[in-house]
Amino acid sequence: MKRVLTYGTFDLLHFGHIRLLKRAKALGDYLIVALSTDEFNLEEKGKKTYHSYETRKEMLEALRVVDLVIPENNWEQKADDVKKYEVDVVVMGGDWAGSDRFEYLKEYCEVDYLDRTKGVSTTQIKDELKLAEPKEKQFGLPHEKDGAS
Repeated sequence: MKRVLTYGTFDLLHFGHIRLLKRAKALGDYLIVALSTDEFNLEEKGKKTYHSYETRKEMLEALRVVDLVIPENNWEQKADDVKKYEVDVVVMGGDWAGSDRFEYLKEYCEVDYLDRTKGVSTTQIKDELKLAEPKEKQFGLPHEKDGAS
């Protein structure tokens, strides 16, 4: 069985994500998605997701092309993931091509970069829908993490 692994946040799941996942699955028999946790997104990537990790995980698990969803907790875990899940191919969006974050994985498995779908991105959707900040912030409402209850 050929195992494929990809990483991402997959917030506001859209047709670009679906196309990437379908193309990744076509490279093997078993697709593993390492889904960035809320903490990793906020603390390491500096971005707040609209949907929680659990909601994003549930959406990905509902897709027939996805066989397993695992947490992505940090940048350094990738080689361990490849070994633990016996991965044959790591697949990422083309904007990661040549990045040190993934190139070193060629010591352990094949690394492929797939072109992203033109005309759609989570950032674009958030900007167009004015969802860049949590709703509570947009409307001036108190937010739990700000100490309001």
